[in-house]
Amino acid sequence: MKNKIIKAISVGALALILVGITGCATQGDPRDPIEPWNRGVQQFNDSLDDYVMKPISEGYQWVTPGFVDQGVTNFFENLDDIAVTVNDMLQFKVKQSGLDASRFAVNTTVGVAGLIDVASRIGLEKHEEDFGQTLAVWGLPNGPYLVLPFLGPMTPRDAVGSVADGFMNPIAYTIMPVRVGLYGLKTTDFRADNLSATEIMDEAALDRYSFIRNAYFQRREYLVYDGEPPLDDEFEDFEEEFFPEEEEMEREEGSPPGAPVRPI
Repeated sequence: MKNKIIKAISVGALALILVGITGCATQGDPRDPIEPWNRGVQQFNDSLDDYVMKPISEGYQWVTPGFVDQGVTNFFENLDDIAVTVNDMLQFKVKQSGLDASRFAVNTTVGVAGLIDVASRIGLEKHEEDFGQTLAVWGLPNGPYLVLPFLGPMTPRDAVGSVADGFMNPIAYTIMPVRVGLYGLKTTDFRADNLSATEIMDEAALDRYSFIRNAYFQRREYLVYDGEPPLDDEFEDFEEEFFPEEEEMEREEGSPPGAPVRPI
């Protein structure tokens, strides 16, 4: 175990060194072929956030008691668990689908329409599954990075996934005034819950656009692989070059030198 930890740290350090050396020589990101357009849209979205969403969310946070704010968050997360359960099944996660269905049932009944997260208190933890992840499991690649007006960063695969997940949410079948009101509340609540996170990002990021793009891809990869994303091919090369003894031992023990990966 100790060797594995040291190995992971060493490989990570070598990767950072290479990124630092090659970063200045590399122009653009191959995942982002329409970067000028995307930067323009992000600037529009940032302005909309600064002048509209952020003030509204700050006001919402100021006037809303903590327990009410948490209840609103729980309510919308409970509705999202419907899509989570369906995507569990589509990804052949049979056991997890049963747990997530139970979570929804418990919170909808005992938790008073999801306002109280009773399920987490009894060990039914929340999972994050969406149709974009399902498409990744089925082998569909990401496609290019996109920043869409009002919607923010995504890829074609995740855009299709968002539409599919939307049809799994009961809010989509309410009358228009109720639908607009509920989605507006959900967006405001989400923005309010992430005010501190965006402030930290704004202070830490040298290039806000690149920071958001990289964070998006890392987050999506983390979710697709259920928290255990594989090493990149470059990392595998590092392992073979700098840790040949351990690689040979893994082969002798029958462990494959590299795990199969889903397209990202």
